[in-house]
Amino acid sequence: MKIAFRTIVFTISFLLSNFPVLFSQEHKVNSNKELVFKGNHIIYKGKKIELGPNSFFIDGQLSNEESAKYKYVYNSITEASKHLTNGTEALPMTLYIAPWVYWIDNPDDPEIRVPKTIGGTPFGLEINCEWLRFQGLSDDAQNVVLACNRGQTIGAKGNFTMLNIKGQGVSAENITFGNYCNIDLIFPLNPKLNREKRSSAIVQGQLIFSNGDKVFARNTRFMSRLNLGPFWGSKRTLFDRCHFESTDDALNGTAVYLNCTFGIYSSKPFGHTSGTGAVFLNCDIQSFTREKQYFVKGSGPVAAIDTRFTAQNLDYIGWRDIPDTEARYYQYNISLNTKPVTVSNDIPNTTVDMTGKTILNAYRFEYNNTIVYNTYNLLRGNDDWDPMGIKAIVEKAEKETGKNYSSIPTQLMVKPVKQILETGKKGVTLETIVNRFGNYELKGEKVSWKIAPEYQSLVKLETKEDGKCTVIPTNNGNETKEVVITASTISGLEAASVFQIAPSFIAPPTFTTLPKISKNKDGKLQLNYALDMSFEDESVVNWYRCHDAKGTHPIEVAVSRLKKPLKTYELSSGDVGYYIMASVSPKHLRCQAGTAKTVVFKDVITKKDIKKSTILIPNLENMSAAYQPEILPGFWTLDSFAPADTNEHNWVGDNSKNPWYYGTGVNGAANDAGFIQASKGARMRYTPVGNSFGDMKISFTAVPAKTAGQGFSSARSQYMDVGIKMDIKKMNGYALRLIRTTKYSDAVDFIIMKYENGIATPISNSVTTSCYRPNCLISIEVKNNKLMVHAENKLDYFSETYPPEVVKIVNLEAEITPNDFGGISFQHTGTIDSGATLIKDLKLEWKS
Repeated sequence: MKIAFRTIVFTISFLLSNFPVLFSQEHKVNSNKELVFKGNHIIYKGKKIELGPNSFFIDGQLSNEESAKYKYVYNSITEASKHLTNGTEALPMTLYIAPWVYWIDNPDDPEIRVPKTIGGTPFGLEINCEWLRFQGLSDDAQNVVLACNRGQTIGAKGNFTMLNIKGQGVSAENITFGNYCNIDLIFPLNPKLNREKRSSAIVQGQLIFSNGDKVFARNTRFMSRLNLGPFWGSKRTLFDRCHFESTDDALNGTAVYLNCTFGIYSSKPFGHTSGTGAVFLNCDIQSFTREKQYFVKGSGPVAAIDTRFTAQNLDYIGWRDIPDTEARYYQYNISLNTKPVTVSNDIPNTTVDMTGKTILNAYRFEYNNTIVYNTYNLLRGNDDWDPMGIKAIVEKAEKETGKNYSSIPTQLMVKPVKQILETGKKGVTLETIVNRFGNYELKGEKVSWKIAPEYQSLVKLETKEDGKCTVIPTNNGNETKEVVITASTISGLEAASVFQIAPSFIAPPTFTTLPKISKNKDGKLQLNYALDMSFEDESVVNWYRCHDAKGTHPIEVAVSRLKKPLKTYELSSGDVGYYIMASVSPKHLRCQAGTAKTVVFKDVITKKDIKKSTILIPNLENMSAAYQPEILPGFWTLDSFAPADTNEHNWVGDNSKNPWYYGTGVNGAANDAGFIQASKGARMRYTPVGNSFGDMKISFTAVPAKTAGQGFSSARSQYMDVGIKMDIKKMNGYALRLIRTTKYSDAVDFIIMKYENGIATPISNSVTTSCYRPNCLISIEVKNNKLMVHAENKLDYFSETYPPEVVKIVNLEAEITPNDFGGISFQHTGTIDSGATLIKDLKLEWKS
C-alpha cells in the first residue's frame, strides 16, 4: 500500500508540474508556430491571452472530445455562439479563431433552408450579443474562413444569409466571411478543405445582417457575388484594408471604405445607399464590367476620394445610370487605368468635384506632408468614436492651422425635393438640413440659394434670415417649365430641388360644339367637338364599349396619352354588338382637365361597319391598361395572378391597382416605350372573336430592364409565359416560357409549355440563350401540329464569351395536339421595376 501510495503521489506531482506541456499544442496548420494552445490560455505571436467568459478560443482542428475538455474552448463558431456573454466597448466578447474553415451552415445537409416567417430571410446563424468581436489568429485573412454555400433557390427559399447579428459594436479582424454558393472555396493552408461552388448560376447569397452602431472590420474579406451583404443594416461602419468581391446589390450603403480593394463583377454594386451614404477613401476597384460601371442602382449619396479603377473593357464610370436631377455626388482624384476621370461626366450637375474646396477636409487633408484620411470627422458622431485612433493628429492639425477638421458636415439636403407650382398662387418655402456623416444634424450652417440665369423669369427667390428660401412662381408664358433651385454652403456642399413651374391656370375651355361621333367609310369612328380656346387641344379622350345607347356597363378600351386627344377610333371585330362611347375632358396646357362630357354613337356596331382582318396590331400607345377582369370576345383581359407553380413563394396577385402601364421603362428599357408590368403577376390576355381558329402567330419585341441577360430579378420561379392557341377562360393551350434558372446568371431558358386548366408543364427541351436583352425579337408560330419559336437579338452582347451550350439565336419547336382555340396571353411572375420586361411591336395573326 505504501508503494502504491508513493506511486500515486509521484504521478500526480508529475502531471501537475508538466500540465502546460501535456495540454499544449501548436496549431497544426500553423507552420510558423505563432499560435500555441495551453488549455486555459493561448499564446499568439508571443502574447499570452487568457481565456474566460469574454474570451473564447475556437479551433476547427480540435475534436469534440478535445474541445470538451476545456472551458471556453470550442471547435465551431455555432457551438461557441451558444455560450456568448455580452461584451462592452472596453472589453468585447472576443472569439479568438484559429486558422481553419468554419461552416456556419452544414454544406452537406440536403434540407432546404427556409425563413422562420413568410417573406422573411433564412439565416445560417442568429446571434444576440453586444460588442462581439471575431478575431482571426493569422495576419492572412484567407487562413480563417467563416463559410456557407446557400443562396436563393440553391439550398434555400429566400435570400440565404450566413449571419444575423444583433448588438452594438460588432467587429472583425483577419477573417474571411464567404458565401460559396457561386464561387469556389480555396483554402491554401489545407487544400483538403477546398470546396467547389454549389452552382455557376449567380443567385442572392448574403453574408451578414447587423442592426448595430460602431461596426468595424479590419483586414477582412467579404466573398460572394449577388447581394454580398457585409453588415447590412449597420449604422456607423468602417472597413479598413478589407477586400470585397461581388456583383450587384452588394455593398453596405452606410459605410466608410478605407484602403479597401474590390472585385466588382457587374455594373451596380450598391442597390442603394441611405442617410449620409457611403464613402470610398484611397480604394482600389477592379471592375470586370463591360462598357459602363456605376456605383448605385437606386438612390442615395456616394463620395469617392483617391479611388482608382482598373478594367479592361470599361469606357465610362457613372454614379447611377439615370441620376435624379436633384442628386449630388462628391469626388476627388478618381482615375480609370491611371487616367483621371470625372464620374458621370455626361451629367455634370450631379458631380461635385471637391478639388480646392473646404469640403474635402471632411474626408482627407494633408498634415506634415502626410495625407490624413479623416475617419475621425466622419465617424465620431456624438460620442467621439475614433476606430483608427487619429483624434490626436486631427486636434493637433486644428491647433496648428486654425482650421476645422473634426466637425465638417458631409451632406446638405433640401426639402421638398420636387414640387409643382402654379403662377399666381402661394409659393413654397424650401428648408435645408445639414448633416455630419452618420446622420448627425449640424445646426447653424449658412446656406446660399441660386437659380441658373435661364430660370430667372420663371421664379422669384426670397431668402430669409433663418436660411430658408421661399420660391414664388412667375411663369408668364404658356408652357410649364422645369426649374432647378440649388442650395450650397461655403464649404462646397450642394443640394437641389426640382420645380415644375406652371403658368397661372385658367378655367378649362367650354364646348362651343358638344362631342359627336360619326362613322367613316374606312371602318373608323370620328369624334368631333369644338372648344372655346386658342391653345392646342390636350383634351383627355377615352373610348368605351357599352351595352346600350345609354352607355350602360362601359368597359374602357382606348385612352389618350402623351397629351394627344384620341379623336379617331378604329373599329374591330370586338366592337360588334356594342355601342361605342367617348368621354372628353376638355384641357389645354394652361388648365387642368375639365368635367368630362360623354357621347354614345347612335348605332350598335355591326359586322358591316368593320374591316375584316386576321391580323391584329394593337395600338399599345392608346390601349387601355386598366384592370379589366372580364373574359369577353374581342377584349383584352388585364389582371394580376399568381400561378400555381409559384405558390411555394407565398404571394398573391394584387388587383388593387392597374396591373400594367404604358410608358418608358427603367435601366435597359429606359429608352423604349411600351406595355410594362406594374404589379408582380401582371397578366394580359386577348380573346378573339370566333368559335374556331387554326394556325396562328405572335410576334413582339421584348425589352427587359435587366441588361445582363438574366431577364428576371431572381431564379425563384420568375418567368414570363407567352400563350398561344389558348382557351382564355379555362387556360388550356400552349405557351413559350422565358425563365431565369439556377444554371446561369446571364442567360435565360426558353421552354415550350402545355397548359391544362391553368397548370403548365414542359413539352420540349429547354434552350439556354443570351439573347434576352434589349431588344429581343420573339416569334411564336403554330402550323398544324408544330409549335415553333424563334428569338434573336440584333445586338451582339458579347456572345463570344458564353459557353457553346448558351445559344445566341433560339430556334425551338415541339409537337402539339391541334386545338380550335385562338387566345393569346402574357403572364409575368417576376418582380417589377428593375425586373420587368417592356413589350412593344406586338402583332397577332390568325390563319385559316
